[in-house]
Amino acid sequence: MATAVLTEPSAVPESDRAFRVETRGIDFIPENERWATPRDVGGLWAGASVQVEYFIYGAILIGFGFTFLQALIVIVVGNLSFLLLGLCSLQGPDAGTTTFGINRAAFGPNGSRPIAVFNWLTQIGFEVEGLILIVGAAIVLSLKAGFDVGTLGKVVLIVAAVGVQFVLPFFGHATLVKVLRWLILPFIAIFAVFLGFSVGHAHLHLSMSGGASWQTFMAGLAFTIALSGLGWTENGNDYTRYCPRNSSRPAIVGWVFLGTAVPEILVMTLGAAVGTYVVGIGSTQQSAFIPFVHQSVLPAWFVVVFLVFAIAQIFAVNSLDLYSSGVTLQAIGVRAKRYQAVMIDTVICLGITFWAVFNSTFTHFLSDFVDLVIIWIAPWMAIYLVDWALRRYRYVPAELQRTGPGSLYYRRGGIWWPAIVAQLLGMAAAMSALAPTFSVPSWANPISVHTGGADFSIFMGIAVGGLVYLALAWSGVRSQAVEQAEILSYQRGRHVRRAPAPAG
Repeated sequence: MATAVLTEPSAVPESDRAFRVETRGIDFIPENERWATPRDVGGLWAGASVQVEYFIYGAILIGFGFTFLQALIVIVVGNLSFLLLGLCSLQGPDAGTTTFGINRAAFGPNGSRPIAVFNWLTQIGFEVEGLILIVGAAIVLSLKAGFDVGTLGKVVLIVAAVGVQFVLPFFGHATLVKVLRWLILPFIAIFAVFLGFSVGHAHLHLSMSGGASWQTFMAGLAFTIALSGLGWTENGNDYTRYCPRNSSRPAIVGWVFLGTAVPEILVMTLGAAVGTYVVGIGSTQQSAFIPFVHQSVLPAWFVVVFLVFAIAQIFAVNSLDLYSSGVTLQAIGVRAKRYQAVMIDTVICLGITFWAVFNSTFTHFLSDFVDLVIIWIAPWMAIYLVDWALRRYRYVPAELQRTGPGSLYYRRGGIWWPAIVAQLLGMAAAMSALAPTFSVPSWANPISVHTGGADFSIFMGIAVGGLVYLALAWSGVRSQAVEQAEILSYQRGRHVRRAPAPAG
């Protein structure tokens, strides 16, 4: 059988040039526009991982009651979850579209929409969390300069922060890759200086014989996994879809892991070390940084430099969230171009950030947000990966773009019910094992209550979601995999690829 002849990707495709508006959204990326390499993907993630939010998460872990050694174990084990992000980045090169374009295969075009809504809310939540920290850092800088910004000043800061955050996602993928790669070395340098100032003051030996219980350990592990690898799995293919179809899968997983887990382990460990001598980091949304500034052993000039860099870092990671929320909005069915979807989400973030800054506390917001992330992402990720495996790790890209009756993945009414059932049961299982540390009523998490507060939510969500889907979908998806193979064989044997229908 003849094989298809693939054209070489252009170095800088017109559709995705840095500092020009990317024209692609969830539509199929042709092979000759696939310019990115696994190393580019790793660089993008690294630029978003060497940042201050993870420093704060590390300090918050000490607030759980952990010794430094316990916190270090939680940090290392929790960040191994970035292997999941690597696995959830392998579908983009084959499918040529975003995560929730691909998700249509597992859930059906219509069944995927409510799951995409969950993801959209998650991305908005991460964006707002980052904006809260940006505004908080700016408030601290103003206080150090000798004046209180007041209510009007906070309004101005919020509007300005939202406006700046809009820029990189508006331009799109290539701009994000380039800018985030530029930021890696400066971010590493600032944390290295921070380490030099702080290393002699950390109480690493404090309470080494005591510390938190195993139940608290499980809660801290859930917190770490949700805000590290698991919390990013739904974004992976948004950035690997620009990699050629024949990109090395081990290279993608390796570069993603290197660009995420390694820097985040180091940054979170630094945060935990600082948390042993600075009390209350992350305790208020007015600023997660105020305790750090007042109790810090750092020179005053470096505190200012650090806060400026912190603001830049959070803008960088928020750019990924806003970009993914934009393409997810398209996957939900909003008829808008990618950059228009970014504009819509920017306005929504503005309103929610006003509410969060003036009516909530940072830790309360973070706690409720972690609940949402754990409950839906854990079972979804398992279903997504099981479905991919049952399909023998392939999709028909053109059929992913067809969302009406007659498409391969449409099923009955555009919904694949085994996935919906597995998702609901997986979410119920995750809820039943969610630690009372989070804002969940006791009747909703009986497993956690009966284990003294231990958190098995992520593991329960993954296990139940994945196993239920495997049992219910095995026959139907395996038969569909045969159809996929026939379609792909025909297309490549005739040297053609069926033109994908418009996204919708």
